[in-house]
Amino acid sequence: MTRILTEVPNEDVKRLDAIARRDGKSRAAVLREAIQNYLDAGSKQGFEKYFGLWERHGSRVDGLEYERRLRDEWPDVGDIAPPKKKRSAA
Repeated sequence: MTRILTEVPNEDVKRLDAIARRDGKSRAAVLREAIQNYLDAGSKQGFEKYFGLWERHGSRVDGLEYERRLRDEWPDVGDIAPPKKKRSAA
């Protein structure tokens, strides 16, 4: 493993330390994880970058089921707006 020396703004260090405390990790572990996530995200394009995002972060929630549950919370309001009128070609 290579050691890297860099300057980081104090505010960023405070935020890193807060994340490390919250997750029970060292600052170095948080930085390594952030670098890995950054490199992984940069290697994927478009939809591939986000497909399976919840699962990669340990979520056991089924995305489609979650979406359906959210939509079930919406009130049934019927047709809210009339269909748009077609524009005539000029």
